Amino acid sequence: MAHPYRLREIAQQSGLSLATVDRVVNHRPGVRPSTVKEVQQAIAELDRQAGQVRIAGRTFIVDLVMQTPERFSSAVRAALEAELPHLRPAVVRSRFHLQEASSVADVVRTLARIARRGSHGVILKAPDAPEVVAAVDDLVERGIPVVTLVTDLPGSRRVAYVGIDNHAAGATAAYLVTQWGARGSVLMTLSSADFRGEGDRGDGFRRTMAALAPGRVVREVAGTDGLDATMLRAVTRALVADPSIDAVYSIGGGNVATLDAFAHAGRECRVLVAHDLDDDNAVLLRQHRLSAVLHHDLRDDMRRACRAVMQAHGALPGPIRSVPSPVHVVTPYNAPAAFHPHR
Repeated sequence: MAHPYRLREIAQQSGLSLATVDRVVNHRPGVRPSTVKEVQQAIAELDRQAGQVRIAGRTFIVDLVMQTPERFSSAVRAALEAELPHLRPAVVRSRFHLQEASSVADVVRTLARIARRGSHGVILKAPDAPEVVAAVDDLVERGIPVVTLVTDLPGSRRVAYVGIDNHAAGATAAYLVTQWGARGSVLMTLSSADFRGEGDRGDGFRRTMAALAPGRVVREVAGTDGLDATMLRAVTRALVADPSIDAVYSIGGGNVATLDAFAHAGRECRVLVAHDLDDDNAVLLRQHRLSAVLHHDLRDDMRRACRAVMQAHGALPGPIRSVPSPVHVVTPYNAPAAFHPHR
C-alpha cells in the first residue's frame, strides 16, 4: 500500500484512528476487510485531491452523503472534485458515503458515524424522514453544519439547501409535455416518494398538467430507487395497465430502462422529459431518445455548498442563503459541448 502521505493525514481523511491506519498500512493482522477498504479509499481520495493541498489556507473536511443511483452520485462526485482546487481561501477535502439503495436506518447510521468521527460539514441527499431530521439536528448541535442537496429537509436545522426549485421544475416539465404531440396518459416515474424534492416535482407537475391539459391522466410509479432493474419492471406493469401511456416525466431517473420497457411492449414513447445530464441521459439526448433534460450546474451547486460550510464556521463573511439553482432546458440541439463526443 505505497503512498506519499503521513499516517495522520490518512487517519483524518478516513475518519479512522491513527492506530488502525498504522495496522492497515503495515499489514498487521486483526483488521477487518471493510476497514482496509476504507483506508484504501482514503488514500485514493488523497491522490485525487493532491493538487489542491498546496492552496494556502485553512483545511476543511466535508462529507458527501447520498442515497441515489450511481450514475447521479458519480456526476455529483466529479463536480465536487472539479471544484476543490478552485475553492478559496480554504483547502477543502471530501469524503464520500454513496449508496444506491439504502434505508432510512442506513442513512442515520452513516450520519451518526460522521458525528462520532467529526467533520467540518456534511452535504446530504437523503429522504425527509423524522429519523434523518433528528440525525441532522444532532450533527448541527455538535457544530457540524449540514447542507441539503437536490432534495431538502426544511424541518431540520440544516444551514442551507442547494439545488433547483423542484416545484418549478415539475411545472416546467408539464409545460414541455403539453407542447409536444403526445395525447395519451402521462407516466410520472419517481425513485422514492420519501424524497421531498421528488414529491415537490411531482406536485408541480400534477398541478400544472391539470391547468394546461384538464382531463389528461397522470399515472405514477415510485419505490424504484431509480435503478434500471426495478424501473424496467415498474414501467412494464404501468404500460400493461394503461395502453394509452405515450409520454413520461422522469423524476427519479432510470431512463434507459424506461425506454426499454416501451420497446419491449412495442410502444412509442412520444415525449420523455428527464432531469440531469448524467452519462446515461447525455447519450440518450445525443440519440434523440430524450425530448428534453432539465439540467442545472452541479459544479455551481458544489461550490455554493462548500462556501456555506465555510460561512457556517466563520471562514467566509456574509449570511448563508438558500438560492435555487437556475434550471436549463436542454434538447438534442443545445446540449453543452462537454457532453458531446469529439467528431
